[in-house]
Amino acid sequence: MENEGRRHAGEQGSAVAWVESPLQLLCVVEAHHAGVLGPSTRVVPRAGLPALRMTRRELKRLGLPEGLEFAEPSDRMPRPSRTWAVGDAFSGRVQLALATAQPGRTILVDDGLATIRLLELLVARRPLLRARARATPGRVLLGAAAAVRLRTRKPTVFTALPVPDDLAEAVRSRGARLVRHDFAWLRSQPADRPPDERTVVLGTSLVRNGLIHRDRYLRWLERLEEPVAYYPHRREDPRDLDRVRRIEGLTVYDAGVPAEMTLRDLRPDQRVLSLPSTAVTSLRVLLSARGVSVESVDVPDDWWTASAGPSLRSHLQIFAHDPSANAPRKVAP
Repeated sequence: MENEGRRHAGEQGSAVAWVESPLQLLCVVEAHHAGVLGPSTRVVPRAGLPALRMTRRELKRLGLPEGLEFAEPSDRMPRPSRTWAVGDAFSGRVQLALATAQPGRTILVDDGLATIRLLELLVARRPLLRARARATPGRVLLGAAAAVRLRTRKPTVFTALPVPDDLAEAVRSRGARLVRHDFAWLRSQPADRPPDERTVVLGTSLVRNGLIHRDRYLRWLERLEEPVAYYPHRREDPRDLDRVRRIEGLTVYDAGVPAEMTLRDLRPDQRVLSLPSTAVTSLRVLLSARGVSVESVDVPDDWWTASAGPSLRSHLQIFAHDPSANAPRKVAP
């Protein structure tokens, strides 16, 4: 993995980071550890998010890298400073700050597959709009202004995702810096004992988001026919989880923190199954050296709802196929 952070000592200074998800928080810690943010980083978590609170507590338990501190959660995004780190560049608050403030450096950390869409839009010189967002005139105007300001600032993108070569080349040709990481800080931390079950299934947000049919997904879980450790997605509907808990042979481990943190010490004889998600890619980064198989499950056509158009389906499955492994797992009929 390429890690350019330590080469840029001249850019170091005090940094402030605004995080709105557990993955963003973990990636800010990794960016600080890699030297991308400088020697001093203050992290402001968004208030009112239980999963973010639990992740913050677990990271503090492990012991934060020197020079990094967590501020109290806040409903207000901190004003950009000399070095400013954010994850969700599609957020209205972040875009307003991009359009009106003047941070010295802007660091974009991973926010799931949305990171790839962000890079595609920046390269194509299009407004920054979420894949499923309503393109109202106001949002388009703000997204366009934020895109222009972000491109002119030549941001650093700190990611564990395997950005396609042509996209990475286009991003760099426009002056942005692309820094790859492999969760070096997290891999150096002691891990809790992994679950006893051989097969681990990652929960999904696709049901709650109305993109796949609930009954198809639950039926697949029922047909696994082996002991399963199930790690819920943080946005799964509690009513769906109640039904999952009633499936024979399946044990729900409601850790409440990113799968990258809870599953980083799986044994070589264990495997991970998941519908398409960012966690599939990041767990491959973390677990490949341990010999753990991380398998993405192809979503059958009849699982998708009318809300999941062809372009969205393609985007969601962009990293389903692991080029270093065999063909992705198919759902049994």
